[in-house]
Amino acid sequence: MYDLILKGGRVVDGGGGPPVAADVAVQDGLIAAVHSNLNGRAHRVMDAEGAIVTPGFVDIHTHYDGQVTWDDTLDPSASHGTTTVITGNCGVGFAPVKPGCHHQLIELMEGVEDIPGTALHEGIDWCWESFPEYLDLLDGKSWTMDVGTQVPHGAVRAYVMGERGIRNEAANGEDIAAMSALTAQALQAGALGFSTSRILGHQSVHGDPVPGTFAGEAEVFAIGQAMQATGGVFELVPGGSVGQGGLPLGNNEPRLEQELRWMERLSLETGLPLTFLIVEFLEDPDAWQRVLEFVAQANSRGAHLYPQTATRPAGVLLSWQSNHLFLRRPAYLEIAGLPWPQRLEQLRRDEVRQAILQGENAAPLSESINDAMHLIIAQNIENVFPLGNPVNYEPAPHTSVAAAARRLGQDVEAYMYDAMMADEGRAILMMPGLNFARGNCEALYNMMADANSVVGLADGGAHCGLICDASSTTHLLTYWARDRQGPKLPLPYLIKKQCADTAALYGLHDRGRLSPGLRADINVIDFDNLSLGLPYAVCDLPAGGQRFLQPASGYRATLTAGQVVREDDEDTGARPGRLIRGRRLGGPTT
Repeated sequence: MYDLILKGGRVVDGGGGPPVAADVAVQDGLIAAVHSNLNGRAHRVMDAEGAIVTPGFVDIHTHYDGQVTWDDTLDPSASHGTTTVITGNCGVGFAPVKPGCHHQLIELMEGVEDIPGTALHEGIDWCWESFPEYLDLLDGKSWTMDVGTQVPHGAVRAYVMGERGIRNEAANGEDIAAMSALTAQALQAGALGFSTSRILGHQSVHGDPVPGTFAGEAEVFAIGQAMQATGGVFELVPGGSVGQGGLPLGNNEPRLEQELRWMERLSLETGLPLTFLIVEFLEDPDAWQRVLEFVAQANSRGAHLYPQTATRPAGVLLSWQSNHLFLRRPAYLEIAGLPWPQRLEQLRRDEVRQAILQGENAAPLSESINDAMHLIIAQNIENVFPLGNPVNYEPAPHTSVAAAARRLGQDVEAYMYDAMMADEGRAILMMPGLNFARGNCEALYNMMADANSVVGLADGGAHCGLICDASSTTHLLTYWARDRQGPKLPLPYLIKKQCADTAALYGLHDRGRLSPGLRADINVIDFDNLSLGLPYAVCDLPAGGQRFLQPASGYRATLTAGQVVREDDEDTGARPGRLIRGRRLGGPTT
């Protein structure tokens, strides 16, 4: 007798083939059978009629490094069909760490990934020093999904070099040997990869570039070579991709091209797969095309390079409960600390509105991105749009806040104020940044359509006051396979991209496809009615820290290791997710 049969759905198995009418049987956490007319009894039969049945989504770019120590749900990812996450991206994380140095890693994570430092200080119970000890802690926990880890360059450098590493001083031979040994130790203990960041935009709360930003070739290649024995993924944000940084090679070739060349050499010398951020950015909107061309040639020469693309523009969310243009206006500062109902009441008063609109900005408290956000918004006010309901991440230029204000003969700032007051003051505006340089998502379409790219950059758990992109998995299906007015991508292709391809990159060959013997990580989705709701702010992080969540409607069920963790868009309380230690072989197929 089976544990569960999913009956009557259209199976999109993750292999890229067309949907097939079939039943799926689950037994002991694995897929037992996929058949067009499955015979057999089960403890439960779930009706999948009219739904698609897909593998659970594998999200390879998250920052739940701290959250996994206190939260067993891992929202917002859990609400969007994700059954496996990889943490430790972009060179930041929390192990290894020497006693008394926890604040250094928190300052890095807060600065780079906009996770409230107060939440991290209160939420994390530091009971480890080494990376294996960190994994031992996680090994005793359970979640809605499986969690894989990577060892972060910033933490390794700080552990070995102390303040020299934090200041990005050059590593000597002894430093490099120690960092290489720690990386090898972490992978042997079960980490799935190593990560680093090489752009100037990734900074601590003090404005210091992440340790490793300027690491030289000897350091980078030694770490890569130390990974050879176990294998693993080398993940990075390359210098020149959205800013300078990177290896100081001293020639006139563009920085990004320099980075690509050493990445190819490292992959060829070690056999490692390298995955790295690829975006369309305003300063060089054609760079992504050169990257894809280079990768195609490099991989034809035997390299393993995998550009990692988002599924929608990296857009900052603007609202009265997060970042907005008026953050530093004196009249707003007077009410900013009020509980939301009282603050909304004040914002509705004409005299308060006029005082805020007419005020001059007070000086920022620091150089952090949050304290300077009002200035960034002011500089990009022509590029602010209503997020809409239903949400729209590819808005037409004429729908911008500035364009609408001009059509009505209104002041742009006044229009923006009033636009945020809609929906009882909970309306959301969006300021697209990366991947919207030409006012559309054509670059994203081409990046996702490329055979060498992988889907990532959803940043689950990060940028709590700026974005909520862990819902990208849902957006991938609703927009790119169904709703977009323009070129779309086939649903089977997108499922393969988000499931089988991401799993295979990290050596997780036991998941990502619906095939007998593999893990029963499964989504049952009412695809025709799948939808994204509006993001909303909650203060549920430790110490009352705020973040955005975003609901979805249309997930009939999500299974992790054969257990139903969500049903009809609600958490069931099941927590079968565990720590992933090391690469996984696939099960037998029949």
